[in-house]
Amino acid sequence: MIELFKQPNLDWMGKAKFFFTLSGLLLLIGWSAIFLKGGIKYGIDFRGGTNVDVRFAQPPNIDQLRASLRTQGLGNSEIQSVSDTAGLGATSNEVLIFVEQAGQTDQAIDDSKTKVLAALGATYGVAATGKADFNAVTPSALANALALKDPLALSVNAGDKYQQLAKTLLAYRDTDKNGVLTSLDELSKVAGVTPAVVSAIKDSYSLAPFTIRNVEIVGPKVGSELRNQAIRVTLYALAGMLLYIAFRFEWVYGAAAVIAVFHDVLITLGLFKIFGFEISLTVIAALLTLVGYSMNDTIVIFDRIRENSRLLRKEPFADVVNKSINQTLSRTILTSGLTFLTVLVLFLMGGQVLRAFAFALVVGIVVGTYSSFGIAAPLVVAWNQWRGQGVAAGTGTAAGNRPKGNGSGQPRLAPAGRR
Repeated sequence: MIELFKQPNLDWMGKAKFFFTLSGLLLLIGWSAIFLKGGIKYGIDFRGGTNVDVRFAQPPNIDQLRASLRTQGLGNSEIQSVSDTAGLGATSNEVLIFVEQAGQTDQAIDDSKTKVLAALGATYGVAATGKADFNAVTPSALANALALKDPLALSVNAGDKYQQLAKTLLAYRDTDKNGVLTSLDELSKVAGVTPAVVSAIKDSYSLAPFTIRNVEIVGPKVGSELRNQAIRVTLYALAGMLLYIAFRFEWVYGAAAVIAVFHDVLITLGLFKIFGFEISLTVIAALLTLVGYSMNDTIVIFDRIRENSRLLRKEPFADVVNKSINQTLSRTILTSGLTFLTVLVLFLMGGQVLRAFAFALVVGIVVGTYSSFGIAAPLVVAWNQWRGQGVAAGTGTAAGNRPKGNGSGQPRLAPAGRR
């Protein structure tokens, strides 16, 4: 393994008070901001809103669309591209726009749809021609428009004929053209459509380079359920890790590791509030990644502590922990440093969509790495000192008060067969 430092000899446990003070300040500042500024800021997938499904004639410019939504007062909207799985990942020119709204009434839904249409119109330069959009017309509306102009000069059963023709035209639009026509002249390919029909449609309709395919509402109850599920998933993950580490080492190691991970998550949430980022489903995924990353780094240090505890039986436990952290220092800096640089680039250059996700990873890697040696390890040392196991055997008064020790002054660890 590459070593950045040759036999470092840093007294990490001597700086434990500094580590605890730093963590206390970060927690105090972050959670003071949360309590004083209205709590944690959740994304609209947790708060509820309107989901607008939009299909475009050409691949949309997401950044431009997001800027237009912001101009319409929809700056908190989320835009998600939809991939065409049948086309091996090729774009389907379709996006989902999730818009926050104040109410759950039909009027609130219509207001959200109107704002999205205004933003789309501003983005793609749709002029106000006074004509309806053929890409958004319904069969009944089209049939009525055709019956009014009667381009086929039907005298008997005109209504039925034009209803059937309207269904045929819109089936061509929705099936053959994926819901978006780029030219009304394409309708001449439809069976039964004459030049007079195309001319009548041109007189009544224009074409926008997009269409709204569906509008659905996501209530706050669903958002609340998602939030509760995210909390439960995180707690289940921590409980599983606690059981694993308690089995592999001792319960105090598991408790210290879980406390350190809680520390990481709480600091990250506080910094999210300070910097104004929202907690969304992607951020929850980042926090779970942080939990696993921090726990892995902590286990590496704990494993080295266990090995050194057998080799250095007569040394004080704090010295064993210091030596273990120093021995894994190069590995920690290499792995954490390279990962940090990767997510930092993602944060700086990944765009607005990934900004909160990348910020959680950037903060999480720094805080998670620090908590492994600055929180978890000192907690184990403090516990053993309180239990009278922090000095070598035969030295100090604690030697005679150790319950269930191994006679060496070190904490009892799992046998080698359970590693």
